[in-house]
Amino acid sequence: MTPIEETENTHTIAVLVDNEPGVLARVIGLFSGRGYNIDSLTVAEVRARRHQSRITIVTTGTPMIIEQIKAQLGRLVPVHSVSDLTLEGPHVERELALVKVAGTGEKRVESLRIADIFRARVLDSTNESFVFEIVGDTGKLNAFVDLMRPLGLVDVSRTGVVAIARGAEAL
Repeated sequence: MTPIEETENTHTIAVLVDNEPGVLARVIGLFSGRGYNIDSLTVAEVRARRHQSRITIVTTGTPMIIEQIKAQLGRLVPVHSVSDLTLEGPHVERELALVKVAGTGEKRVESLRIADIFRARVLDSTNESFVFEIVGDTGKLNAFVDLMRPLGLVDVSRTGVVAIARGAEAL
């Protein structure tokens, strides 16, 4: 194999499944049983009448491993479709984070300045802390959290990546 073929890349995979007990456990079991890592995982019902949910998984692997993951996901019983959004064309990815920062004086003012630059909203404010809401791609959220660390970062809660293909086609 050439070094390019062995390069690990991050992929966003969307899986449409029946919304029934145990489906998520089977998907996670597929990853853990083979030693694959899940970087991000989100699940929500998207078709209530059909009782179907969309699982969005961000994982990293070589092209061969990604193909194995997609093939194995496709063989699971309640899976209707598997789409590798990374390979299939333009798509939109977003993640939401709640970021708590504690501080007073200049650090407090600086955290508000940075939040404004990143278009983060203040959801809660006390005399000693803020809770910010920030939405964007993973890189933007990572950068915001890194800048808040020296200013008094206390806690972070993140949703995980949600993604959808651009254009008129559905999953």
